[in-house]
Amino acid sequence: MTRRILPNGDHALLVELDDLEAVLALFRGLDLTRPDGVVELVPAARTIGVVVEPRILSLSAAAAWVHRTEPLAPVAVEERVVEVEVRYDGEDLAEVARLTGLSEAEVVRVHTASPWRVAFGGFAPGFAYLVTDGDPLDVPRRATPRTAVPPGAVGLAGAFTGVYPRSSPGGWQLIGRTDATLWDETVDPPALLRPGTVVRFREAL
Repeated sequence: MTRRILPNGDHALLVELDDLEAVLALFRGLDLTRPDGVVELVPAARTIGVVVEPRILSLSAAAAWVHRTEPLAPVAVEERVVEVEVRYDGEDLAEVARLTGLSEAEVVRVHTASPWRVAFGGFAPGFAYLVTDGDPLDVPRRATPRTAVPPGAVGLAGAFTGVYPRSSPGGWQLIGRTDATLWDETVDPPALLRPGTVVRFREAL
């Protein structure tokens, strides 16, 4: 695994990695071994941000910790699992079926068959990009984004799936909706879906 550790201001490091798989593996290792002074770990598609309190952990010490940390496979850590019940009645379900060559029922079966994993957070508090080792239902974004996607909408874009925590513009292909609360500032942590969390989608009966 190639990792490049760069300073990012006075309180953070940016770790550059080869791909998302490498990000997820190193994130698991860092999250499991984080020392005092690490304020936050922020994974993205090819990077991990490491935010520290320099009075407790210097950037040089943090860089040494990142350098020596071994990446971990999912089976090496205890996983947090969240079940999300979905009504598969999304406006783009028929289009996703057409794009994938599946029936609508098969799209639902594929989406619920494999566990999904939160890779990193997205454009709004509580939004998470989820990936799977199974069939990702890889479809393009909509050619024309919607000006308003309702909260709880479950969508697909590329190899990712995600759930909109609140109403916002969006170009993902919508296949369903959930009543799950994705972001609640009254609880700690406020995000239901945090990096590393395993998500199992269930079809609402």
